[in-house]
Amino acid sequence: MIPSRPLVPGLLSRVPVGPKLAGLALAALAMTLFPHGPVSIAVCLAAVFALYPIGGVPLSAALIELWRLRAVLLVLAIALAVFVSPVAAWMSTGRVAALLLLAALLTLTTRMSDLLEVLQRLLRPLRRVGVDPEAVSMAVSLTLTMVPVVAGFAQRCARCGARPRCATGCAWRGAPARHDAPPRGPGR
Repeated sequence: MIPSRPLVPGLLSRVPVGPKLAGLALAALAMTLFPHGPVSIAVCLAAVFALYPIGGVPLSAALIELWRLRAVLLVLAIALAVFVSPVAAWMSTGRVAALLLLAALLTLTTRMSDLLEVLQRLLRPLRRVGVDPEAVSMAVSLTLTMVPVVAGFAQRCARCGARPRCATGCAWRGAPARHDAPPRGPGR
């Protein structure tokens, strides 16, 4: 998810967007195409965590990102552990976590306008086959900016769902009563 914080000044902020995107793409390819074991996934995660302080981003930002992604990572890990194996769960979940942490690091150290400009430049050759680079970059921009908004909305909804309900099943703050809930009274 894209944090709603300003650009973090540091070593990675001075690197042009092209090499950062190329590095992210190469890391994604390497982590996807080459066979990995549990140890290599741990090394990859350690390397990603090491990139945060090297890039001038506090390590707590990586931990915050992991916390934000906890539901996705837990569902993935549990499903793979149950249906495949715990080792496969560790390797796949670690790979996804490492790539998402790298993407978050890229967005923390890169201006959105610079990122979209490079994306438009990369997509320009596809104009011949009918792809509109400006429309694609606008869609990417809207997607990247809406992810934290939707995540915040989901967190608020989860908090509202955890509020206590009154005896008739109505929500705590004056919402209409639920008619599908049986009435609850003394002794029931």
